[in-house]
Amino acid sequence: MSDSQPLIASVIPVLNESMHIGACLDSLIAQSLPAEQHIVLVLDGGSTDSTRDEITKAIQRSKKVNGPLIELHSNPKKYVADARNLALTLLPDSIQYTVEMIGHSTVEPDHLEIRLQEWTRIESTTSVPLAAVGIRVKPRIGEHGIIESWVEGTLASPIGSGSGQFETFAVSGSTNTPAFAMHSRLALEKVGGWDASYITSQDSDLSMRLLEAGFSIYRTPATSVQMVKRSGLLKWWRMGHRYGFWRMKVLRKHPKRVSLREFLPWFGLLATLLLCLFYTELAFVLPGCYLAVLMIEGLRSSMSSKRFSTLFGIPLCLFMLHSSFSIGLLDGLLRKGRAPSDR
Repeated sequence: MSDSQPLIASVIPVLNESMHIGACLDSLIAQSLPAEQHIVLVLDGGSTDSTRDEITKAIQRSKKVNGPLIELHSNPKKYVADARNLALTLLPDSIQYTVEMIGHSTVEPDHLEIRLQEWTRIESTTSVPLAAVGIRVKPRIGEHGIIESWVEGTLASPIGSGSGQFETFAVSGSTNTPAFAMHSRLALEKVGGWDASYITSQDSDLSMRLLEAGFSIYRTPATSVQMVKRSGLLKWWRMGHRYGFWRMKVLRKHPKRVSLREFLPWFGLLATLLLCLFYTELAFVLPGCYLAVLMIEGLRSSMSSKRFSTLFGIPLCLFMLHSSFSIGLLDGLLRKGRAPSDR
């Protein structure tokens, strides 16, 4: 480690991120925060593409401009929670805060400065120790392909984003789901870091344990992360299933996190089956209402984005999200272990 006294560390678990990790690291190299106050730990879970080469090139670029120290470490256990826990053991003693990043995300040059300012501001308003501050997640910069535009429109929909990490918000306040959180290192160490038994939703579990330990969690719209989303329908389906699968694992451990909204598709299916059995003439009422809502969202998105394809793409992606997540919930209830081909 360097002899400098960095205050904040960006932690980036990666696996086969060769297309995006260069831009991610360049956005951190370009931070207005003095370089000696910031380090970057990249933890590779066994990439088989050119990810490590791209990281090595970024390390050299940072050195040339006297940017922050960037270190590349191997993450033998592959998964995100393991990477973040490993990072906690590698940080110099001076680090007080860690910032969650992923390899397919970028930030504005003043991102870390605003992070620290917002932490100080929020901490001064609460008597409860502050453990984490989340931010907004925005689309990546640049032109989007057809499927990617559908996914972005779906996540921007009130029936697509829910109250999770992609929720659009304009006011700072407390939350249970801080996206791309900046954490207090002391708070992380007090609760034992991330639970490595979770592949996805490890952040949700961590937040619950932090709240149960007496900490507070906030979010702020003052800064954001630009994130590359799924660009294929099969990947979109798999993502929905994975989130549902691990969401159920979290709910079984933390029943207080149950939201009836997440189970509405199952309630709707059950109600429709009952109508089919006892009131056949009303059997198509609920599916018809659901289809109408999907088409309204498609029309709304098409008008705002001025892309005709979203008229049909948004309803399709919403249906895929609702169905894959719901199946994932059931799968997580019935099946133990890790979801196949998951990370």
